[in-house]
Amino acid sequence: MGKILVLYYSKSGNTKKMAHLVADGAVEISGIEVRLKAINEADREDVLWCDGLALGSPTHLGTVAYEMKKFWEDKITDWQKLDGKIGCAFSSQGGWGGGGELTCLSLLTILMNFGFLVFGVTDYAGYQFTAHYGTTQAGEPREEKQKEACRRLGKRLAEWIAVCVDGRKELHPLCGNYKRNPWD
Repeated sequence: MGKILVLYYSKSGNTKKMAHLVADGAVEISGIEVRLKAINEADREDVLWCDGLALGSPTHLGTVAYEMKKFWEDKITDWQKLDGKIGCAFSSQGGWGGGGELTCLSLLTILMNFGFLVFGVTDYAGYQFTAHYGTTQAGEPREEKQKEACRRLGKRLAEWIAVCVDGRKELHPLCGNYKRNPWD
């Protein structure tokens, strides 16, 4: 059984709301165990436990919040033990164009430094609404397409874990089981 950790830092609660939606998407795939933890509740054992990690941070000054960076710098020293795990990112920001995609890229860079295989979501959660670098949100997710983008990120992570860890090839995104444009 594949294991997913949704790990986040949230100051205002918006990233926490996103994290819950990401976890909701991950549990849509049967046979996947999901843990949802804020970084102040998590430790290195949680990161070692998981096969896949959805990492979320609010955007602070156009990049990752200090608290998230500190977690990785201080608590995670297991460079070789994390190699090959699968990761993705999500971020809340104060407004559209506030740096959410830059934050996702910074989160992915952190994961890549530890050897994670990272991905983006190429399909659409709504009209003109994608999560190529990870799911981003201005404020809290209110519209259905914003919520769906979070759920879709978690579901896609669970699919990759099911395929790569559990050998469930039928869940590969290119097998046609995934509706690409929900407005069609």
